Amino acid sequence: MCRYEAMTAVRQVIIVGGGLAGLSAALYLGRSRRDTLLIHSGRSMAKWESNVQNYLGFPDGIDGTDLLERGYMQVTRFQVEVRQDEIETLTKAGEIFYLRGQQGDYYAKRVLIATGLTHLPPDICGVKACLGRSLFFCKDCDAYRMQGKRIVIIGRNNEAADYALAMLLFASSVMLTTNGQEAGWDTEHADWLKEYHVPIRQDRIRMVEHDEGQLRTLIFEQHDSWAVDAAFTTRGDVYHNHLAGNVGASINKEGDIIVDASLRTSVAGLYAAGCVTAANCQMIIAAGQGATAGQAINRDLFEESLRNHTLPCFGQPVHQRGARAVTE
Repeated sequence: MCRYEAMTAVRQVIIVGGGLAGLSAALYLGRSRRDTLLIHSGRSMAKWESNVQNYLGFPDGIDGTDLLERGYMQVTRFQVEVRQDEIETLTKAGEIFYLRGQQGDYYAKRVLIATGLTHLPPDICGVKACLGRSLFFCKDCDAYRMQGKRIVIIGRNNEAADYALAMLLFASSVMLTTNGQEAGWDTEHADWLKEYHVPIRQDRIRMVEHDEGQLRTLIFEQHDSWAVDAAFTTRGDVYHNHLAGNVGASINKEGDIIVDASLRTSVAGLYAAGCVTAANCQMIIAAGQGATAGQAINRDLFEESLRNHTLPCFGQPVHQRGARAVTE
């Protein structure tokens, strides 16, 4: 028997994060006729990528901002509500999650955290204008289109050494700089760098010269310069995992929210997807994780409605599907 419940402020699903993971989950949930609210801050890192060439279905590439805008249009077509807000805290009382934002308060039966991470650009004068244009964080995303260019890797660990060695597949001019820090790669990587004659500089970069975001020159503190067309940096990442921490979800030492194969966290009803988990931080992988999470949440809600004898009926307004009252 289908039961119709009164409209209240409790949503079936709230998604926090409007990047590829959050949008993909919203698409699946909207098409599953779930009462879904997507809340985003407007700061998806996809906006940093002006020419996405490794997202299937766009043979000529696509601007990351355009890809996001297409996603927003697509999810709203399936009755997903979208709001811009900054969610500051997440708590749980019984089976209901409470989210406090700068613009309002929200309640939900299920929450998906898709807040991602932020790559840390090097602290060098002039680099911010080059983000996504000639300063990159991901060789899998951007090395291919830098073929034959003069490439510099900025970093000091094994990952930076790996980047420098991997770039030899794409360019003959590859230099590695630690930007004033002591090299931290291991002996094996040091031997490989020596074997393949990768030049290394450890002095600090004072500034970069660029032409509308296209790198031209690195200026070192000794006032000498190095001509460059593109740079890749491995300074590190900031994981936006504080909401998961608020509610007691498990987080590993790297900062990833720990999830299972269905993207469930250690807290019942809480899911996480995309770059805030241990997934390889690629847009298409984040979208795939979002789809997996959306399907898992829908299945979770379906099984719960069967157990509770509250299966919604066709024709019931979207905002009433599985709605519940919040009691003080």
